[in-house]
Amino acid sequence: MLAITADQEDLVDAVTGFAARHAPIGKTRAAFDSLAAGELPTWWTEFTANGFHAVHLPEELGGQGGTLADLGCVIEAATAALMPGVVLSTTIASAVANLTGGPVVSEFAAGATGAVVLPEHSDLHATRGADGWRLTGTTATTLGLCAAQYILLAARADDGAERWFALRRTEDLSVAQQRGTDLTTDVGVLTLTDHPVDADCELADLPTERARCVAVALTACASAGAARRCAEAATEYIRGREQFGKPVGAFQALQHKAAVLRVKIDLAAAAAWDAVRACDEPIEQHRFATGSAALMAIAAGPDLVLDALTMFGAIGYTWEHDTHLYWRRATSLAASVGPTSRWSRRVGELARTVKRTTALNLGDVESDFRASVAATLDRAQALRNEQPSDDPRDPGLATGSQRNLLAEAGLAAPLLPPPWGVGASPVQQVIINEEFEKRPDVTKPSLSIAEWILPTILNSGTPLQRERFAWPILRGTQRWCQLFSEPGAGSDLASLRTSAVKVDGGWRINGHKIWTSLADRAHFGALLARTDPDAPKHRGISYFLVDMSSPGVTVEPIKQASGHLDFNEVFLTDVFVPDDMLVGNPGDGWNLAVATMAIERTAIGNYVNIDRAAALRHMAGIEGPDQDAALRALGDVEAFTAAIKAMVLRETLRLVEGQAPGPTSSIAKYAMVMLLRRASTATLGLTGRLAMLEESDPPVIGPYFDMPSELIGGGTPEIQLTVIASMILGLPRG
Repeated sequence: MLAITADQEDLVDAVTGFAARHAPIGKTRAAFDSLAAGELPTWWTEFTANGFHAVHLPEELGGQGGTLADLGCVIEAATAALMPGVVLSTTIASAVANLTGGPVVSEFAAGATGAVVLPEHSDLHATRGADGWRLTGTTATTLGLCAAQYILLAARADDGAERWFALRRTEDLSVAQQRGTDLTTDVGVLTLTDHPVDADCELADLPTERARCVAVALTACASAGAARRCAEAATEYIRGREQFGKPVGAFQALQHKAAVLRVKIDLAAAAAWDAVRACDEPIEQHRFATGSAALMAIAAGPDLVLDALTMFGAIGYTWEHDTHLYWRRATSLAASVGPTSRWSRRVGELARTVKRTTALNLGDVESDFRASVAATLDRAQALRNEQPSDDPRDPGLATGSQRNLLAEAGLAAPLLPPPWGVGASPVQQVIINEEFEKRPDVTKPSLSIAEWILPTILNSGTPLQRERFAWPILRGTQRWCQLFSEPGAGSDLASLRTSAVKVDGGWRINGHKIWTSLADRAHFGALLARTDPDAPKHRGISYFLVDMSSPGVTVEPIKQASGHLDFNEVFLTDVFVPDDMLVGNPGDGWNLAVATMAIERTAIGNYVNIDRAAALRHMAGIEGPDQDAALRALGDVEAFTAAIKAMVLRETLRLVEGQAPGPTSSIAKYAMVMLLRRASTATLGLTGRLAMLEESDPPVIGPYFDMPSELIGGGTPEIQLTVIASMILGLPRG
C-alpha cells in the first residue's frame, strides 16, 4: 500500500469502504457494456461529493488541498477495488490541468470527467486562426476518452512548439469507441479535422515533460494497486487451500513464490510512491522517478498479476474469477505508456549523469539539531584521516583526526545513546545523512562488523566491557569479527557445537568457526559457544568476547573463487576466555545472537548505496552498435536501485510518523539479491570479450566473482524467502 501517514491510511480506508458499498466487483461486471460506451458509473456523483477525486486540487478551486501523493493513495485503493477506469483517467487529467491552473481545474473539482492525450500519442497539428486555433489529426487509443467531458491534448504548432488545449466534449468531437482489453475502462480514438478551438481553451505554459511525469506516476499507482490486491488474494488462498492433507501454503515452492511476489509488489509500490513524491522536485529527478516507476510498477504489472493468478491454479484462469479482470487492467495500463524499451532507455540516459536523490525537505524541523550537526561537520572539514581505509569498498574505515572528532561528537554511530552516539531519532538520522551528503570531503565513519556487535555490548555488557571496547570501536582503531557460523551450523545456530567449559577464572573454549569475515584482521570477536550441553539447543548457548590474539586461536583464510580472502576459518583449541568477557549471563547467548542478527540484516539492506552499475554506465557512454542496449540495461538496473532506495526511505518516513518498524529490512535484503543478479547478468551480457580478462577497465570479473559473498552473507536468499513467507505473509510451516 502506498499510504505512509495516518491521514493517508484513513483516506485509503475511506475509498476502500466506499468501493465495497457502492462499486462491488459484481456490480462492475454487470456494467461492462455501459462502461465501454463511456457511460459514468451510477456512484460517480457520490464519489465526487466525497471529494476523493479532488484531494490534490487547491481548496480555492474546490479541491481538498492535499498532495499528489494523497491522490496516488486514492488511485491505488480504487484500483485495488477494481473501480472503473474513469477514476484514473479523470484524476490524471485534473492533475495535469493543475500544473497550469485555470477554469478547467474548477470544473474537474466539481466532478467533470476527463482524459489526457500526450504529444507522443497523437499526430495533432495546431494552426493559428483569427480568433483561436484549428486542430487537425488523430489520437492513438486513449483510456477514458469516451467518458471524458474534457479532453486535454497537445498539438504541434506551425512554429514547432507544443500547444496544450482543454477541449470540452461536444457533439462535433468525433470519438470512436474501441473494444478495450480492460473491460472496466472505455478506450477510444479522437479524430479532428480543422476543428476550431477558442483561444481561451489553450492551457498556456503547461510543461509537457512535467505533464508526462504526472500521468505516468499516477498510472504507476494504479498498476501497483492492481498487483497488490491480486498478491494479497493469492496469498490468502494458499494459506487456507489444502492439498494432500495440508495447506498448499506450507509447500516451500509456493512459499518462496509468494515471498518473491511480495518483494516485487513492495518494489512496485515504492517506485510508484517515489514518482508521485517527486512532483515538486527538479524535473530531472521527477523524470528519473517516473521512468523507474514505469519499469518497476507499470511494465512489471502484467507479470505480477499473472504470477498471482497462477498461484490460484486453474481456478484463477476462469472467467468467473476476478483475477483475470485485474490482469486485463494491468496489461492495458502497461500498454498505455508505450514500449518498455523507451522507458529503460530514458532512465539509462538520465543515469549516466544523474542519481536519484533520497533527500527529504524537512523545512525547519529540528533546526537546532541540524545546526549542531552542521557545525560539527564544518569543523571536521578542516581535519583529515591520517590512516586511509584498507578496503576500497568501505572508505568509512579510515581513521585519524577527522574520525576522532566525529566519534567524540556522537556522529560515528548516531543511533547509539549518549555518550557513544546522540540517540538519533528517525528524523535526526535523516538530517545527519543530509548534512554528510552536503560535505563529500567529510568521510562518514563505518564500524564495519562492529556495527552489529557494539549495541549488544552497550545494552547487555558490563560497565568494564563498555569502557574497554566502545571508544576504540567508534574511533575505528579496534576491528571485530563475528564467530557464529560453524561447518555444521550455518544459519541453524541452535546446532552449534563449539563448547565453553567453566574453569577457574573463566572458560575454556574448543571449536571450529567458518565463513568469518575479517577474522584475519580483527582484534576481537563476538563468539557463540555452548555452555550447557544438557539444555535444549537454543538455551544452552552463551555470548563471549574473544581476544583474537589469545593462545589457541588459529585463523586460516578461505580463498574465494575471486581470489580474494574475505572469509576465514577459525579454530579454537583450549582458548581461555576470562569471566569478564562473558556478555550477560550463561545461557543468554541465543537472545543476544538474535538481536545481533536483526541489526546485521538491517545493515545489509543499506548496501544499495554501493554503485552496482559502474561498468554499465561506462559502456553506455561509448558510441557504437551496443550503446543502446547498454543504455537500456543501465536504465533497468538503476530503476531497480531507485525502487529499493525508495522502499528504505518509505520505512524511514513511517518511523518518523511514529509507526512501528515494518518488514522492510528482510524485503530489502532479498531485493538486493535480485538487484545483484540483474546487474551482473546485464553487465556480462554486454561486456563480451572483456569478461575473458580477470582485470579490466571497467572492472567486470572482480565484482562478478565477489557477488556470492553478498548473496549469502547475512543468510542465504532461500532463508530470506522463508522468513518473508512465514514471518511476514503468515504462511504455515511445512
